[in-house]
Amino acid sequence: MGVTGNEIKWEEIGISNDFLFGRVMQNPKLCKKLLETILEIEIERIEYPEGQKVINLERDAKSVRLDIFVKDEKKSVYDIEMQACSSTELPKRSRYYTAMLDLDMLDKGVRYKELKHSFVIFICTFDAFNKERYCYTFENMCMEEEGLRLNDGTTKIFLNALGRKGNISPGLKAFLGYVAGNKSDDVFVKELDAEVAKVRESKEWRREYMTLLMRDQENIEKGIEQGIEQGIEQGELRQI
Repeated sequence: MGVTGNEIKWEEIGISNDFLFGRVMQNPKLCKKLLETILEIEIERIEYPEGQKVINLERDAKSVRLDIFVKDEKKSVYDIEMQACSSTELPKRSRYYTAMLDLDMLDKGVRYKELKHSFVIFICTFDAFNKERYCYTFENMCMEEEGLRLNDGTTKIFLNALGRKGNISPGLKAFLGYVAGNKSDDVFVKELDAEVAKVRESKEWRREYMTLLMRDQENIEKGIEQGIEQGIEQGELRQI
């Protein structure tokens, strides 16, 4: 079994590929700048970028693999996910990721009142809510009292590379355009593009990408085979 001809070649993938995005974001300077661009804040430093962090607290629990997981000097935690496939499950996934970030902190002995602000950020190549906005930011608000925030320290952000509405910075607009495949003279985008080229030159990461791609394809083919076998078995049972 191998990779199908429909798969994008290593030399052709861009920043919207989650594997390549994860490798680019291993550059602390670029990761920090991206967070500052998205959130319009200044971050003194990120303590460590941790690519593809896996949180699995219990043996029988559903584990979660995060594209990019970092902390800043205030111990706020950030999960950044590149999402190229449209899915109606994103809101529930954001809820699950937020919960897992909290559990990960609590498992390290942190008390409830010490939980730091968490940000779950999805960078989407599609419009997750079909409102044509560049950015959708969600925080918990009181339904009965206007303006009353729960202040539970959780924020979920969905970025839309195809957005047309909303007041965002030129830098964020340039970045989203780059995710959509557009060229730009923006300084940060040029830095990202240079890092993308550098990552593509890595033979080690190319091998890792191809290995994962082949493994995914094998899992898909196994799933199809199992589905066919189950269908045959069910058909035979109905004939008995």
